[in-house]
Amino acid sequence: MFRRPKSESPTTERAENDLSTPAQKKGRPTPSRREAEAANKARAKVPRTRKEQTAARKLARTESSSKMRDAMRSGDDRYLPARDKGPVRRFVRDYVDRSFTLLELMLPAMVVLLFFGYSGSTTLATYSNAALPALLLVVLVEVFRLRLRLRQEIGRRFPDESAKGVTTYAVMRALQIRPLRQPKPQVKLGAALPERYR
Repeated sequence: MFRRPKSESPTTERAENDLSTPAQKKGRPTPSRREAEAANKARAKVPRTRKEQTAARKLARTESSSKMRDAMRSGDDRYLPARDKGPVRRFVRDYVDRSFTLLELMLPAMVVLLFFGYSGSTTLATYSNAALPALLLVVLVEVFRLRLRLRQEIGRRFPDESAKGVTTYAVMRALQIRPLRQPKPQVKLGAALPERYR
């Protein structure tokens, strides 16, 4: 008569006791209304459909390309391509841009020699064939001089940095006509270079 009914078990009794105890703390403060609204807006901006995701990726690519183009003009190291980043590469660009070398004339000279060779004139073709080995010899001498001086400067200014690939980078830049170089030259001809590039 006074016994507990079978339907009531110790587990239900324990659950009732748990409900009577106060709720545990959540371990973080309740966000303010402004923070909650900002979080909701941020969640709403996340693209959900495939079309929205494609549009978001396209927008990100456009912004990245725009920043890279601006960096190519201004020399901002943060947005340059990986091959142009770093203080050593910046120094190499400035070193090549501050002085005029015969390497700049190689591509226009090659175009002129090719034009002479295919002009139909035997005399011009003879001159072109004679001038081509001389031009290649001049290029080899200029590359050797550029490499020697550049290695000395890099060894003095950046003793802890690797000079791997620096010669190729410098020669490829020196072969381009100055107005067509990318990133754009940031120093004038004959300008003195700063001692520190970090």
